Amino acid sequence: MKLMWTTQMLLAVIGISAGIAVAGGLFAFLVELGVVADFADRTHTGDRILLYESCAAFGGIIGNIIYVFQISIPAGPWILGICGILAGIFAGCWAMALAEILNVFPVFLRRAGLIKYLTVFILSIALGKGLGACLFFFRGW
Repeated sequence: MKLMWTTQMLLAVIGISAGIAVAGGLFAFLVELGVVADFADRTHTGDRILLYESCAAFGGIIGNIIYVFQISIPAGPWILGICGILAGIFAGCWAMALAEILNVFPVFLRRAGLIKYLTVFILSIALGKGLGACLFFFRGW
């Protein structure tokens, strides 16, 4: 019985350590991409960057706790819609920051000769992603 208990504790420590390492790497990658810093720069609130980074990490921790322990939040379906919109904005900003770091769009648009249609190109991507998400969630595919 004692061997089983110590094995379970060892597995729990290894699991928690691995989770902390992966989460730390993810948030370090998020900070390295400059998503939080870019938002702080655009809103002219750069003096609060540490608060923003702490809030992003805290949100990830709380989200993981809710997911892992399957905590039910007593709210109507409207809160699910708000959370979905915020998660979509977060994922979209993360993808755009990664694309900006890699200079995907400027190189593609310059080589394709579409540089004067940059605004239309970006809006088309955003509208297509939004339409695809609406079709997915409302049609249930």
